Amino acid sequence: MIVREQKTRIEMQQVKKTTDYTIFKKGSGRYAVRDKARKWVNGEAKEKILLAEQLIKLPEPKAAPAESETGAEPETASDD
Repeated sequence: MIVREQKTRIEMQQVKKTTDYTIFKKGSGRYAVRDKARKWVNGEAKEKILLAEQLIKLPEPKAAPAESETGAEPETASDD
């Protein structure tokens, strides 16, 4: 007797549909974007779409550490 596990289907809710793409929200809270050719959009293109729809916002960039005013190179003690 062969026992097969049933695949659990992850349900995604359609958030928004436009003429160019459809945005879904996964069960994990993340977003998926599919274009009008029914291909999944990834990377920067997906990021731009979600930013334009105000579904995500980018984190603020961290401030660069302040350099010392005396010079860029740290002073080291030398044994002379």
